[in-house]
Amino acid sequence: MLEPATQIRSSTDTGPLPLRRTAVAGAEPESLPDLLLIERARGGDARAIEALIRRYGRRLFRVARSVLTEVERADSAVCEAYLSAFADLSRYEPTGKFAAWLTRLALAQARAAKGYVRPSSSPAPAPAAPAPGTQPPAGDAAADELARRADLERAIDAIPEVFRVVFVLRVIEGMSGIETAASLGLNPTTVRTRLYRSLRRLSPEVVAGVRALPALLALPPERTDRIVGRVLAALAHGSMLSISASPP
Repeated sequence: MLEPATQIRSSTDTGPLPLRRTAVAGAEPESLPDLLLIERARGGDARAIEALIRRYGRRLFRVARSVLTEVERADSAVCEAYLSAFADLSRYEPTGKFAAWLTRLALAQARAAKGYVRPSSSPAPAPAAPAPGTQPPAGDAAADELARRADLERAIDAIPEVFRVVFVLRVIEGMSGIETAASLGLNPTTVRTRLYRSLRRLSPEVVAGVRALPALLALPPERTDRIVGRVLAALAHGSMLSISASPP
């Protein structure tokens, strides 16, 4: 049997539940459904929190990156979104998808970091060079591929943000129109319109290149590890949670 998701507390207990790491026989957290992980996260289970961070890190990074167009700032927005989520999971209503709720939080954090104003139709400035940490390894083929990725990302960044966010979620992340609408708080018809307009702003060659490289705007494992570490450290040492048990 799975271990209960929450700990029983006496009526005199106050304050947040401690952050803990729980070993579950026969069931790795990565294989558990969202709702069970959420219940464990509410109980302060660090492994459940980590599993949820890793499960949706790429999606949150892509939506934040589509707003900010800068890797480091997108990382920070993702961290803030996760901290906002896990600091008070009671705000999440199970009637909606957890992934969509997290995506809306990441979008809000990214727009706040940008000093958000209503998007205009003016193209965003394209980055002058690949993001730090993405220098090409030795070999012409690897360098050519990295240069191609940088060219495609610059083309995507030149789309007005109002269309770019939809393009990234629909074409690169591969989300459905309905899920994209729920994640962005839009009408599905609006999503279809914005996707159409984003495609009109890109050449057929760029669109084909994007579809051929699904790992565009990806979140490398080392960045995922960094986000996990930052979020768990903040939860453990912040005002809402504290570590009380060693890992299994």
